[in-house]
Amino acid sequence: MAICVFDIYPDGTTKPADDTALTGDGTYRWWHFDLNDPALTEWLPEHLPAIPAGALIQPETRPRCDAYENGLMLNLRGINLNAGQPADQMVSVRMWVDDDVVITVRMRKVFALEDIRQGIEAGAAPATPAAFVEALVSRLTTRVQEEVMEIAKLAEYYEADLDDDTTPPPKDLPATRRRVIRLRRYLEPQRTALTKLAAVDLPLMPEPDGLRLRELANRTTLAVEELDALRDRLLTVQDDHDLFVARTQARHGYRLSVAAGVFLPLGFLTGLFGVNIGGMPGLDNPMAFAWLCLSMAALALVMLLILKLTRWL
Repeated sequence: MAICVFDIYPDGTTKPADDTALTGDGTYRWWHFDLNDPALTEWLPEHLPAIPAGALIQPETRPRCDAYENGLMLNLRGINLNAGQPADQMVSVRMWVDDDVVITVRMRKVFALEDIRQGIEAGAAPATPAAFVEALVSRLTTRVQEEVMEIAKLAEYYEADLDDDTTPPPKDLPATRRRVIRLRRYLEPQRTALTKLAAVDLPLMPEPDGLRLRELANRTTLAVEELDALRDRLLTVQDDHDLFVARTQARHGYRLSVAAGVFLPLGFLTGLFGVNIGGMPGLDNPMAFAWLCLSMAALALVMLLILKLTRWL
């Protein structure tokens, strides 16, 4: 039923559990489930109170930290490292943490949990439930910071391109802006949840672990503040490119307006002298065409002078 179940002992040794009891004979027992497991909806109400059991099987979640009796209900988000899926489509982990049990439920693979699982199998298990939570939060936060730093490098690249007017707007700029928006959507409530977690007053979260969790909450706050700055920087880059395009279009429109102002009276003259009716002057004069051309050139010069005097040029 579960993806994995481990009993963790005080001396750091671990063993896979071979029964369905909620707790074992170790310091604590870790249950790890897939939300799509149909047996989960039957197992949870049999072993947990209704409120934490319901929180673990909610299809949609947001980061939260709530104490319930002597345990904690936690929902956290992490960077999506699954192949073929966008990193900013963050994966969620639902948790119930008590003195002698840790239950985690995921919908998609959470690599931070897989790291902890590999460590447990290698004999490097978190010694207490509080240490388990700290190890998970640390891994989630580190991956978030790495993602934010990657976006920051892209922002620097976009800003450097602004120095060259011939560089077109980057095609992935809108996608990068959406990445920032989606990340911040989840990290802002996660910052609140981690701050609340660091301040929780329960026996299962002793003071040393609280201090380390406060540091992790601070790192998450820094990531959120960096995303705020990145959002503004990327918006500025977009505005600069839009302004450059608007200026280019205005310059082209200005040139076309000047050309139209010069050639409008010339077009009137050519249209007037192009009518094929009797009485047109110069029909029998071989120099009429030359005089017309000279007159049009003089008119063009007059129009340019007028545009200059009116400060169009």
